[in-house]
Amino acid sequence: QVQLVESGGGLVQAGRSLTLSCVASGRIASITIMGWYRQAPGEQRELVATITGGGSLNYADSVKGRFTVSRNNAKKTVYLQMNSLKPEDTGVYYCNVGGVASNPLKSFNSWGQGTQVTVSS
Repeated sequence: QVQLVESGGGLVQAGRSLTLSCVASGRIASITIMGWYRQAPGEQRELVATITGGGSLNYADSVKGRFTVSRNNAKKTVYLQMNSLKPEDTGVYYCNVGGVASNPLKSFNSWGQGTQVTVSS
């Protein structure tokens, strides 16, 4: 079983910055992809940014140039640096990690519990 713990959300004024962190733990043999999704009230969950083990990056068009995703493989941690925040960035941000679990070996795709980000105008 793989667990994800997120931190770093909060209330911030437009134009300011926040950094989210997500730590993965449990029986992890390898991690393939780590990333962030968000869900605004009344909306579907959407991709924000992902990073693969090889360092390939993928960003939603709405956050390109403002958000940066990074990972620390040794710490099994993924970060989301969010700059120039806008009110439309408000939502619950979810960490997502995919890879291979050990004992027994099998693929996994886990979600964090979500952390609220609120950007005031």
